[in-house]
Amino acid sequence: MTEAILLVGGRGTRLRPLTVHTPKPMVPAAGVPFLTHQLARARAAGVEHIVLATSYLAEVFEPYFGDGSSLGLHIEYVTEDEPLGTGGAIRNVASRLSSGPDDPVLIFNGDILTGLDIPALVATHETTGADVSLHLTRVEDPRAFGLVPTDATGRVTAFLEKPQTPEEIVTDQINAGAYVFRRSVIDTIPEGRPVSVERETFPELLATGAHLQGMVDSTYWLDLGTPQAFVRGSADLVLGRAPSPAVPGRCGDRLVLPTATVAPDAKLTGGTVVGEGARIGGGARITGSTVLAGAVVEPGAVITDSFIGVGARIGERTVLTGTVVGDGAVIGPDNELREGVRVWCDARIPGGAVRFSSDQ
Repeated sequence: MTEAILLVGGRGTRLRPLTVHTPKPMVPAAGVPFLTHQLARARAAGVEHIVLATSYLAEVFEPYFGDGSSLGLHIEYVTEDEPLGTGGAIRNVASRLSSGPDDPVLIFNGDILTGLDIPALVATHETTGADVSLHLTRVEDPRAFGLVPTDATGRVTAFLEKPQTPEEIVTDQINAGAYVFRRSVIDTIPEGRPVSVERETFPELLATGAHLQGMVDSTYWLDLGTPQAFVRGSADLVLGRAPSPAVPGRCGDRLVLPTATVAPDAKLTGGTVVGEGARIGGGARITGSTVLAGAVVEPGAVITDSFIGVGARIGERTVLTGTVVGDGAVIGPDNELREGVRVWCDARIPGGAVRFSSDQ
């Protein structure tokens, strides 16, 4: 297997305001755009040619990655005029593939952080003679995902989208967002209209007797669809819990990129990332958080499990927990923002304006 498709066209609406100016796969995780980790892991597994299926803010991908040679890849870009869904996006890029009809093509969703054993998935595909092979993982609460029950040999028997009643939860195996397609199967997807592989392509293939194989791989897996998950994924990359050859530094409690400045008595822990040109003031305490390029954290601020956008400023003694601060936003001193708060890009919050506790 030498070819792959990466689906990176989503609007990332659940991640806003992180995705107001940046497409979801280009939001930094552990110091580099998240997509870099996926590309690097695909290359490490032997992939040489990758087609990016782009749509939202498509113009930002190619200037950053170019032809892919810096990663040892050949990257091509295909932009959808209108959103085509997962299946439609796969079909839309098919003409860029050079694989033969029976060759395997790897396909990744662009918002999954995983330690998947890619060669093992390809080997499963080839040894079972499957038409499509799916990476499956097990979760404690599968209600938010598509269930994929299999028989004793791993062959897929059904696709059950987001069950809500106990009777519908027949397995804890879910579709983990990575597939190997037989090249000829891609050509059976309808062209020029939106298609969901989860809701249309896979069930129809199953109904017509195609062989869909599941491989359960229970290594690290995280859907980065929410800000909280994205912050956690970045921290896990820095800590070494999630594997990636693209982390720009040694794994540990913190990752401070070149040109960033951190006061000697500031404390950075839990996989915190400080981006290029960012400044961390004296006595600041930052845990499990991402501070993007050019942001400023003033003295005495306490930041936990939060995401601070490009050029944002966090005032003295302000406390942030589970908070997202958009690009260019300014949070004045002595504020207290708790779980789930999203401050929009370029917003201004005056000093002492928002609290969840007494100011005494």
